[in-house]
Amino acid sequence: MPPTLLGPIYSIDFLLLLACAVGFYKLADLDPEASPIVWACLSAGVFFVTWRLLRWGLPGDLFGQIALIGGITAVRILRSRRGPP
Repeated sequence: MPPTLLGPIYSIDFLLLLACAVGFYKLADLDPEASPIVWACLSAGVFFVTWRLLRWGLPGDLFGQIALIGGITAVRILRSRRGPP
């Protein structure tokens, strides 16, 4: 089958990228201090790096999303320890 211009867009990985970005958007929407757009863009960016640049496959993509959750959690813990600005 010849490669198409939009080949990667018609894949399970791309649909999972969208699902993760929407999930992060919804999670950030629950928190009044979080920016949903930033969280969704971070999710899509991490997924893109693990999917297209590093080519880690599906387990690597999901590991990247779990690592992003850990990173967001760590930043929020550090911010809460500093106290209000």
